[in-house]
Amino acid sequence: MDFELSPEQQTVRDTFARFCDEKIAPQAEAIDEAHEFPWELFRALGELGFFGMRYPEEDGGSGMDLNSFCLALTEVARGSMSLAGAVAMQSLMGTKFLHMLGDDDIRERLFEPALLGQKIGSICMTEPNAGSDLGSIATTAVKVDGGYLINGQKMWVTSAPVADFFTVFAKVGEDKETGEEGGLTIFLVEKDFEGLAVGRAIEKMGVRALPTSELALDDCFVPETHCLSAVGDGVKHLRKLLAEIRIITGAMAVGGGRGALNEAVAYAAERKQFGKPINRFQAIQLKLADMATDLEAAEQLVHYAAWLKQNDLPCHKQSAMAKLFASEAAAKACDQAARVLASYGFAMEYPVQRHLRDIRFTLIGGGTSEILKLIIAKELSK
Repeated sequence: MDFELSPEQQTVRDTFARFCDEKIAPQAEAIDEAHEFPWELFRALGELGFFGMRYPEEDGGSGMDLNSFCLALTEVARGSMSLAGAVAMQSLMGTKFLHMLGDDDIRERLFEPALLGQKIGSICMTEPNAGSDLGSIATTAVKVDGGYLINGQKMWVTSAPVADFFTVFAKVGEDKETGEEGGLTIFLVEKDFEGLAVGRAIEKMGVRALPTSELALDDCFVPETHCLSAVGDGVKHLRKLLAEIRIITGAMAVGGGRGALNEAVAYAAERKQFGKPINRFQAIQLKLADMATDLEAAEQLVHYAAWLKQNDLPCHKQSAMAKLFASEAAAKACDQAARVLASYGFAMEYPVQRHLRDIRFTLIGGGTSEILKLIIAKELSK
């Protein structure tokens, strides 16, 4: 059993920690207040090779392990959860299905530029009446000559206003010729396809620099080449990604919690009451100790689940545990950090309020805590 980072992993952590301290942290407040996609930082991470970390070298990536990616993503989230959400989408959910299922043209025109940050991808699953319950997806795809007509509405589409392409999950109905039932199927929809419209922006309490919108598909024609999966195989392919989605969401949570903890530690060392810094009082020390311990435990869970996934070992339960514990621990840490700052934890001039608002993003993405607990309980009963 070896808990030491490899030289390559340590280099990854150091590189992105330095990028966070020098580039992200100084701009985090400004991009949050502007409510605008962080183009400069996004492209800078593309130049660092962030988006290709999880893809093979022969496909334009760097072929790094999942633990290395989690180390990098944690550091990005420590600086800005908005940026972390954008780059996580670009590095996995927004591009993975193109890599897995796309043809040479799709890979050359969209996937390869996306690894450089020159194209932006997103995924469309959630609908007004379909969140955790994928079976309730109502978006339909009807087979026509040369492709499919897609109709439906998607919600909570990350990076929608700036995206160049969308991975859309839709139900294909019964085949009129064979009589066979279709099912949930994966389609690639490019932004200039007729019938696709990005709807209203959803105003959020946190991750405000990560634009999130509705998406409407009204008789949107998608050519046969853009039907990425076999009809009805959408859930099968999604399951291959679920563990990794949960693991990286846990990594983001650890980063957000660490950002809040760092602010609390620094404030407690500077703030004086009753003639001495408040970090000399046990009440404050206990809060800081709890936060640090919980976040350390969360990171260990995340990296154990990542190691299992990287080595193709069963990790359904562990990935759910990692995401559940990390997001809840980070949310608690952000709340405790705000309490350490007291009234200043309620003031917009201190970064703690941003961490407190942003961390709720990790409680939802990758499955709610309630769904994850059900998954864990089911695994225990096997």
